[in-house]
Amino acid sequence: MLNEFKAFIARGNVMDLAVGVIIGGAFGGIVKSLVDDLIMPIVGAIFGGFDFSNYFLPLSSAVNAPTLAAARAQGAVFAYGSFLTVLINFLILAWIIFLMVKGVNYLRMQVERQEEAAPEELPPPPADVQLLTEIRDLLARRPAV
Repeated sequence: MLNEFKAFIARGNVMDLAVGVIIGGAFGGIVKSLVDDLIMPIVGAIFGGFDFSNYFLPLSSAVNAPTLAAARAQGAVFAYGSFLTVLINFLILAWIIFLMVKGVNYLRMQVERQEEAAPEELPPPPADVQLLTEIRDLLARRPAV
């Protein structure tokens, strides 16, 4: 069973998937930083606050905290700021993936067009035709009598 597992792991598809997951995780961190550190402060400034993730509506009269973390400790809250941050994260990530897939599809289409435009090589003639061609060429090179 251990040998089967080694063979499974050593296959290219599993390794490609592992690399993709690792790169995706790192890329997700970059997008999260982009949204949290660059985009959301601008959006928060436009809508009157500097910390967009702390926007919430208390669902209980006992909630009177100024921050989301403290409000959650006091009771139920409708944390729409956190949701909007995650939604913007998703939309940016989806847009970037869309652009990457579009680029790959464009490159693939270019390669297919080049393959279609390339002239096809004719198959070699049958052996008897090749032999007759060689005989003809030899006779043509022979001095005239």
